[in-house]
Amino acid sequence: MASGSTKLPPLPLLRALGLFRDGLAALHRRLIPGHIALLEMQMTGFLAQAINAAAQLGIADALADGPKKPAELARVLDVDEDGLRRLMRLLLSFDVFAERRDGSYALNGISRALSSDAPITLRDMLLFFGSDYHRNHWTHLADAVRTGSAVGPALEGATFFEYAATHREFGDLFDRAMSSIGTLSIDPLLAAYDFGRYRTLVDLGAGQGNLLTAILRRTQSTRGVIFDLPEVVAPLPAELARLGLADRCTVETGSFFESVPKGGDGYILKHIVHDWTDAEAERLLRTVHAAMDPSSTLLIIEMVLPEHHRPHASKFIDLEMLVNAGGRERSESDYRNLLARSGFTLHRTISTAAPDCILEAHPAH
Repeated sequence: MASGSTKLPPLPLLRALGLFRDGLAALHRRLIPGHIALLEMQMTGFLAQAINAAAQLGIADALADGPKKPAELARVLDVDEDGLRRLMRLLLSFDVFAERRDGSYALNGISRALSSDAPITLRDMLLFFGSDYHRNHWTHLADAVRTGSAVGPALEGATFFEYAATHREFGDLFDRAMSSIGTLSIDPLLAAYDFGRYRTLVDLGAGQGNLLTAILRRTQSTRGVIFDLPEVVAPLPAELARLGLADRCTVETGSFFESVPKGGDGYILKHIVHDWTDAEAERLLRTVHAAMDPSSTLLIIEMVLPEHHRPHASKFIDLEMLVNAGGRERSESDYRNLLARSGFTLHRTISTAAPDCILEAHPAH
Protein backbone atom coordinates (compact mmCIF):
# COMPACT_ATOMS: atom_id res chain seq x y z
CA MET A 1 0.00 0.00 0.00
CA ALA A 2 3.03 2.24 -0.07
CA SER A 3 3.08 4.88 -2.71
CA GLY A 4 6.70 4.49 -3.65
CA SER A 5 7.41 8.12 -2.81
CA THR A 6 9.53 9.95 -5.34
CA LYS A 7 10.69 13.56 -5.70
CA LEU A 8 8.46 15.27 -8.26
CA PRO A 9 9.67 17.85 -10.79
CA PRO A 10 8.05 21.30 -10.44
CA LEU A 11 4.57 21.47 -11.95
CA PRO A 12 5.44 24.34 -14.37
CA LEU A 13 8.33 22.26 -15.72
CA LEU A 14 6.09 19.24 -16.23
CA ARG A 15 3.55 21.39 -18.06
CA ALA A 16 6.23 22.89 -20.28
CA LEU A 17 7.61 19.44 -21.13
CA GLY A 18 4.10 18.21 -21.90
CA LEU A 19 3.47 21.12 -24.26
CA PHE A 20 6.81 20.52 -25.97
CA ARG A 21 6.06 16.80 -26.39
CA ASP A 22 2.56 17.47 -27.73
CA GLY A 23 3.90 20.11 -30.09
CA LEU A 24 6.51 17.76 -31.54
CA ALA A 25 3.93 14.99 -31.97
CA ALA A 26 1.50 17.38 -33.69
CA LEU A 27 4.26 18.63 -35.99
CA HIS A 28 5.14 15.03 -36.90
CA ARG A 29 1.52 14.23 -37.74
CA ARG A 30 1.21 17.30 -39.95
CA LEU A 31 4.44 16.75 -41.85
CA ILE A 32 3.86 13.12 -42.88
CA PRO A 33 1.11 11.95 -45.26
CA GLY A 34 -2.24 11.64 -43.50
CA HIS A 35 -2.64 7.96 -44.24
CA ILE A 36 0.76 7.23 -42.69
CA ALA A 37 -0.14 9.23 -39.56
CA LEU A 38 -3.39 7.28 -39.28
CA LEU A 39 -1.59 3.95 -39.70
CA GLU A 40 0.91 4.85 -36.97
CA MET A 41 -1.94 5.66 -34.57
CA GLN A 42 -3.69 2.38 -35.32
CA MET A 43 -0.52 0.36 -34.77
CA THR A 44 -0.17 1.67 -31.22
CA GLY A 45 -2.89 -0.87 -30.45
CA PHE A 46 -0.40 -3.62 -31.34
CA LEU A 47 2.10 -2.12 -28.89
CA ALA A 48 -0.52 -2.12 -26.13
CA GLN A 49 -1.21 -5.81 -26.77
CA ALA A 50 2.52 -6.57 -26.74
CA ILE A 51 2.92 -4.89 -23.35
CA ASN A 52 -0.08 -6.82 -22.05
CA ALA A 53 1.46 -10.07 -23.30
CA ALA A 54 4.64 -9.25 -21.39
CA ALA A 55 2.54 -8.78 -18.25
CA GLN A 56 0.70 -12.07 -18.79
CA LEU A 57 3.92 -13.99 -19.38
CA GLY A 58 5.61 -12.47 -16.32
CA ILE A 59 8.69 -11.32 -18.24
CA ALA A 60 9.53 -8.52 -15.81
CA ASP A 61 9.25 -10.84 -12.79
CA ALA A 62 11.55 -13.34 -14.50
CA LEU A 63 14.15 -10.58 -14.99
CA ALA A 64 13.82 -9.20 -11.46
CA ASP A 65 16.84 -11.18 -10.23
CA GLY A 66 19.06 -10.08 -13.13
CA PRO A 67 19.48 -10.05 -16.93
CA LYS A 68 18.88 -13.23 -18.93
CA LYS A 69 19.75 -14.24 -22.45
CA PRO A 70 16.85 -15.12 -24.73
CA ALA A 71 17.27 -18.90 -24.49
CA GLU A 72 17.45 -18.83 -20.68
CA LEU A 73 14.50 -16.47 -20.39
CA ALA A 74 12.44 -18.65 -22.73
CA ARG A 75 13.19 -21.70 -20.54
CA VAL A 76 12.23 -19.85 -17.36
CA LEU A 77 8.96 -18.66 -18.91
CA ASP A 78 8.30 -21.93 -20.74
CA VAL A 79 7.69 -20.14 -24.04
CA ASP A 80 8.97 -20.48 -27.59
CA GLU A 81 12.33 -18.73 -27.91
CA ASP A 82 11.65 -17.38 -31.39
CA GLY A 83 8.25 -16.03 -30.32
CA LEU A 84 9.87 -14.40 -27.31
CA ARG A 85 12.57 -12.76 -29.44
CA ARG A 86 9.94 -11.36 -31.78
CA LEU A 87 7.90 -9.93 -28.90
CA MET A 88 10.97 -8.42 -27.26
CA ARG A 89 12.14 -6.90 -30.56
CA LEU A 90 9.05 -4.68 -30.63
CA LEU A 91 9.18 -3.87 -26.93
CA LEU A 92 12.89 -3.01 -27.08
CA SER A 93 12.23 -0.57 -29.90
CA PHE A 94 9.98 1.39 -27.53
CA ASP A 95 12.42 1.10 -24.58
CA VAL A 96 10.04 -1.11 -22.59
CA PHE A 97 13.00 -3.39 -21.78
CA ALA A 98 16.77 -3.04 -22.18
CA GLU A 99 19.20 -5.22 -24.12
CA ARG A 100 22.77 -5.56 -22.90
CA ARG A 101 25.84 -5.86 -25.08
CA ASP A 102 25.93 -9.65 -24.61
CA GLY A 103 22.37 -9.91 -26.00
CA SER A 104 20.68 -10.53 -22.66
CA TYR A 105 17.45 -8.81 -21.70
CA ALA A 106 17.20 -6.63 -18.60
CA LEU A 107 14.77 -4.42 -16.75
CA ASN A 108 14.88 -0.66 -17.09
CA GLY A 109 12.88 2.20 -15.61
CA ILE A 110 9.83 1.42 -17.75
CA SER A 111 9.70 -2.36 -17.46
CA ARG A 112 10.28 -2.25 -13.71
CA ALA A 113 6.66 -1.10 -13.41
CA LEU A 114 5.67 -4.44 -14.96
CA SER A 115 7.12 -6.30 -11.98
CA SER A 116 4.53 -7.51 -9.50
CA ASP A 117 6.63 -6.39 -6.51
CA ALA A 118 7.67 -2.95 -7.81
CA PRO A 119 6.93 0.01 -5.47
CA ILE A 120 4.55 1.26 -8.16
CA THR A 121 3.40 -1.66 -10.28
CA LEU A 122 1.02 -1.45 -13.25
CA ARG A 123 0.94 -5.19 -13.89
CA ASP A 124 -2.62 -5.68 -12.63
CA MET A 125 -3.81 -2.63 -14.53
CA LEU A 126 -2.34 -4.02 -17.75
CA LEU A 127 -3.88 -7.43 -17.09
CA PHE A 128 -7.26 -5.76 -16.56
CA PHE A 129 -7.08 -3.66 -19.73
CA GLY A 130 -5.92 -6.73 -21.66
CA SER A 131 -8.57 -9.07 -20.26
CA ASP A 132 -11.05 -10.75 -22.59
CA TYR A 133 -13.90 -8.84 -20.96
CA HIS A 134 -12.26 -5.45 -21.47
CA ARG A 135 -11.04 -6.09 -25.02
CA ASN A 136 -14.44 -7.44 -26.05
CA HIS A 137 -16.22 -4.37 -24.73
CA TRP A 138 -13.91 -2.00 -26.58
CA THR A 139 -14.66 -3.77 -29.86
CA HIS A 140 -18.20 -2.46 -29.30
CA LEU A 141 -17.15 1.20 -28.93
CA ALA A 142 -19.17 2.11 -32.03
CA ASP A 143 -22.27 0.60 -30.39
CA ALA A 144 -21.65 2.67 -27.25
CA VAL A 145 -21.36 5.80 -29.38
CA ARG A 146 -24.59 4.94 -31.22
CA THR A 147 -26.57 4.41 -28.02
CA GLY A 148 -24.71 6.63 -25.57
CA SER A 149 -24.75 3.73 -23.11
CA ALA A 150 -22.30 1.16 -21.74
CA VAL A 151 -22.26 -2.10 -23.67
CA GLY A 152 -22.24 -4.54 -20.72
CA PRO A 153 -26.03 -4.86 -20.26
CA ALA A 154 -26.44 -5.87 -23.90
CA LEU A 155 -23.48 -8.29 -23.91
CA GLU A 156 -23.67 -9.90 -20.45
CA GLY A 157 -27.01 -8.74 -19.13
CA ALA A 158 -25.27 -6.86 -16.32
CA THR A 159 -23.64 -3.50 -15.69
CA PHE A 160 -19.89 -3.42 -15.17
CA PHE A 161 -20.16 -3.26 -11.39
CA GLU A 162 -22.81 -5.99 -11.27
CA TYR A 163 -20.55 -8.23 -13.36
CA ALA A 164 -17.52 -7.50 -11.16
CA ALA A 165 -19.56 -8.30 -8.03
CA THR A 166 -20.71 -11.70 -9.31
CA HIS A 167 -17.45 -12.71 -11.05
CA ARG A 168 -15.08 -12.16 -8.16
CA GLU A 169 -11.90 -13.28 -9.93
CA PHE A 170 -12.49 -10.48 -12.44
CA GLY A 171 -13.71 -8.17 -9.68
CA ASP A 172 -10.57 -8.77 -7.63
CA LEU A 173 -8.41 -8.05 -10.68
CA PHE A 174 -10.33 -4.81 -11.22
CA ASP A 175 -9.86 -3.82 -7.55
CA ARG A 176 -6.12 -4.46 -7.78
CA ALA A 177 -5.91 -2.60 -11.09
CA MET A 178 -7.64 0.45 -9.64
CA SER A 179 -5.33 0.35 -6.63
CA SER A 180 -2.28 0.27 -8.90
CA ILE A 181 -3.63 3.18 -10.96
CA GLY A 182 -4.37 5.04 -7.75
CA THR A 183 -0.77 4.78 -6.56
CA LEU A 184 0.36 6.83 -9.58
CA SER A 185 -1.32 9.97 -8.27
CA ILE A 186 -0.63 9.65 -4.55
CA ASP A 187 2.67 11.55 -4.45
CA PRO A 188 1.39 14.33 -6.78
CA LEU A 189 -1.74 14.69 -4.64
CA LEU A 190 0.22 14.88 -1.40
CA ALA A 191 2.59 17.43 -2.94
CA ALA A 192 -0.27 19.62 -4.16
CA TYR A 193 -2.59 19.64 -1.15
CA ASP A 194 -2.38 19.76 2.65
CA PHE A 195 -4.58 16.87 3.74
CA GLY A 196 -3.19 17.21 7.28
CA ARG A 197 -5.50 20.16 7.94
CA TYR A 198 -8.38 17.74 8.58
CA ARG A 199 -9.07 16.06 11.91
CA THR A 200 -11.00 13.16 10.33
CA LEU A 201 -10.90 12.19 6.68
CA VAL A 202 -13.56 9.84 5.31
CA ASP A 203 -12.48 8.14 2.08
CA LEU A 204 -15.60 6.96 0.24
CA GLY A 205 -15.22 4.09 -2.21
CA ALA A 206 -11.65 3.89 -0.96
CA GLY A 207 -10.84 0.46 -2.39
CA GLN A 208 -7.62 -0.74 -0.78
CA GLY A 209 -7.19 2.58 1.05
CA ASN A 210 -3.92 3.55 -0.64
CA LEU A 211 -4.47 7.30 -0.57
CA LEU A 212 -5.81 7.53 2.96
CA THR A 213 -3.11 5.32 4.46
CA ALA A 214 -0.46 7.40 2.67
CA ILE A 215 -1.99 10.55 4.17
CA LEU A 216 -2.11 9.06 7.67
CA ARG A 217 1.49 7.88 7.47
CA ARG A 218 2.58 11.46 6.73
CA THR A 219 0.49 13.09 9.44
CA GLN A 220 0.34 12.52 13.17
CA SER A 221 -3.04 13.89 14.25
CA THR A 222 -5.40 13.08 11.36
CA ARG A 223 -7.73 10.14 11.76
CA GLY A 224 -9.32 8.23 8.91
CA VAL A 225 -12.34 6.18 7.90
CA ILE A 226 -12.18 3.84 4.91
CA PHE A 227 -15.61 3.16 3.44
CA ASP A 228 -16.41 0.66 0.67
CA LEU A 229 -18.31 -2.52 -0.07
CA PRO A 230 -17.69 -5.43 2.36
CA GLU A 231 -16.00 -7.68 -0.20
CA VAL A 232 -13.60 -4.88 -1.19
CA VAL A 233 -12.38 -3.91 2.28
CA ALA A 234 -12.30 -7.35 3.90
CA PRO A 235 -8.44 -7.55 3.96
CA LEU A 236 -7.95 -4.00 5.24
CA PRO A 237 -8.09 -4.39 9.05
CA ALA A 238 -5.08 -6.73 8.98
CA GLU A 239 -3.21 -4.38 6.63
CA LEU A 240 -3.94 -1.37 8.82
CA ALA A 241 -2.60 -3.28 11.82
CA ARG A 242 0.55 -4.16 9.88
CA LEU A 243 1.06 -0.48 9.03
CA GLY A 244 0.51 0.59 12.64
CA LEU A 245 -2.59 2.58 11.72
CA ALA A 246 -5.30 0.50 13.38
CA ASP A 247 -5.66 3.03 16.21
CA ARG A 248 -6.18 5.95 13.81
CA CYS A 249 -8.15 4.40 10.97
CA THR A 250 -11.38 2.43 10.98
CA VAL A 251 -13.10 0.47 8.22
CA GLU A 252 -16.82 0.79 7.56
CA THR A 253 -18.89 -0.91 4.88
CA GLY A 254 -21.95 -0.05 2.87
CA SER A 255 -23.20 1.60 -0.31
CA PHE A 256 -22.53 5.30 -0.80
CA PHE A 257 -25.87 5.56 -2.59
CA GLU A 258 -27.64 4.75 0.68
CA SER A 259 -25.63 6.36 3.47
CA VAL A 260 -22.05 7.25 4.37
CA PRO A 261 -20.26 7.69 7.70
CA LYS A 262 -20.85 10.93 9.59
CA GLY A 263 -18.32 12.84 11.65
CA GLY A 264 -15.71 13.76 9.06
CA ASP A 265 -14.53 17.30 8.44
CA GLY A 266 -13.08 16.10 5.13
CA TYR A 267 -14.69 13.67 2.66
CA ILE A 268 -12.78 12.18 -0.27
CA LEU A 269 -14.25 10.82 -3.49
CA LYS A 270 -11.30 9.67 -5.57
CA HIS A 271 -12.04 8.26 -9.03
CA ILE A 272 -15.66 7.67 -8.03
CA VAL A 273 -17.85 10.40 -9.51
CA HIS A 274 -16.72 9.72 -13.08
CA ASP A 275 -18.14 6.19 -12.87
CA TRP A 276 -21.71 7.46 -12.90
CA THR A 277 -24.20 9.36 -15.04
CA ASP A 278 -25.14 12.87 -13.97
CA ALA A 279 -28.34 11.62 -12.30
CA GLU A 280 -26.48 8.88 -10.40
CA ALA A 281 -23.62 11.22 -9.46
CA GLU A 282 -26.11 13.77 -8.13
CA ARG A 283 -27.78 11.06 -6.03
CA LEU A 284 -24.38 10.03 -4.67
CA LEU A 285 -23.36 13.60 -3.85
CA ARG A 286 -26.67 14.28 -2.09
CA THR A 287 -26.07 11.20 0.08
CA VAL A 288 -22.64 12.57 1.01
CA HIS A 289 -24.11 16.04 1.60
CA ALA A 290 -26.60 14.56 4.09
CA ALA A 291 -23.76 13.14 6.20
CA MET A 292 -21.60 16.27 6.23
CA ASP A 293 -21.51 19.11 8.71
CA PRO A 294 -21.97 22.61 7.26
CA SER A 295 -18.27 23.27 7.86
CA SER A 296 -17.04 20.02 6.24
CA THR A 297 -15.13 19.91 2.97
CA LEU A 298 -15.68 17.61 0.01
CA LEU A 299 -12.62 16.66 -2.06
CA ILE A 300 -13.40 15.20 -5.46
CA ILE A 301 -10.28 13.79 -7.09
CA GLU A 302 -10.72 13.23 -10.81
CA MET A 303 -9.27 14.07 -14.17
CA VAL A 304 -10.83 17.29 -15.44
CA LEU A 305 -11.50 17.55 -19.16
CA PRO A 306 -9.46 20.45 -20.57
CA GLU A 307 -10.82 23.00 -23.03
CA HIS A 308 -7.95 22.51 -25.52
CA HIS A 309 -7.70 19.92 -28.30
CA ARG A 310 -4.31 18.52 -27.31
CA PRO A 311 -4.06 14.91 -26.14
CA HIS A 312 -5.00 14.39 -22.49
CA ALA A 313 -5.50 11.24 -20.43
CA SER A 314 -9.04 12.28 -19.54
CA LYS A 315 -10.12 12.00 -23.17
CA PHE A 316 -9.10 8.34 -23.25
CA ILE A 317 -10.72 7.54 -19.92
CA ASP A 318 -13.90 9.36 -20.96
CA LEU A 319 -14.39 6.70 -23.65
CA GLU A 320 -13.57 3.99 -21.11
CA MET A 321 -16.40 5.35 -18.99
CA LEU A 322 -18.73 5.37 -22.00
CA VAL A 323 -17.92 1.78 -22.98
CA ASN A 324 -17.83 0.12 -19.58
CA ALA A 325 -19.14 2.07 -16.61
CA GLY A 326 -21.71 4.30 -18.26
CA GLY A 327 -20.21 7.37 -16.58
CA ARG A 328 -18.18 10.22 -17.99
CA GLU A 329 -15.26 12.56 -17.42
CA ARG A 330 -16.28 16.18 -16.86
CA SER A 331 -14.95 19.68 -17.36
CA GLU A 332 -14.57 22.12 -14.48
CA SER A 333 -17.84 23.83 -15.45
CA ASP A 334 -19.56 20.41 -15.58
CA TYR A 335 -18.42 19.74 -12.01
CA ARG A 336 -19.44 23.20 -10.85
CA ASN A 337 -22.96 22.66 -12.19
CA LEU A 338 -23.20 19.08 -10.88
CA LEU A 339 -22.08 20.20 -7.42
CA ALA A 340 -24.52 23.12 -7.41
CA ARG A 341 -27.42 20.79 -8.21
CA SER A 342 -26.29 18.53 -5.35
CA GLY A 343 -26.12 21.24 -2.69
CA PHE A 344 -22.43 22.19 -2.94
CA THR A 345 -20.36 25.17 -4.00
CA LEU A 346 -17.10 24.54 -5.87
CA HIS A 347 -14.48 26.57 -4.02
CA ARG A 348 -11.38 25.86 -6.13
CA THR A 349 -9.74 23.37 -8.48
CA ILE A 350 -6.14 22.39 -7.74
CA SER A 351 -3.94 20.93 -10.46
CA THR A 352 -1.34 18.28 -9.66
CA ALA A 353 1.66 16.78 -11.43
CA ALA A 354 -0.58 13.83 -12.33
CA PRO A 355 -3.57 14.06 -14.68
CA ASP A 356 -5.80 14.27 -11.58
CA CYS A 357 -7.12 17.49 -10.08
CA ILE A 358 -8.56 18.14 -6.63
CA LEU A 359 -11.96 19.84 -6.68
CA GLU A 360 -12.57 21.38 -3.26
CA ALA A 361 -16.24 21.97 -2.50
CA HIS A 362 -18.32 22.99 0.51
CA PRO A 363 -22.01 22.57 1.40
CA ALA A 364 -23.89 25.57 0.04
CA HIS A 365 -25.34 27.88 2.67
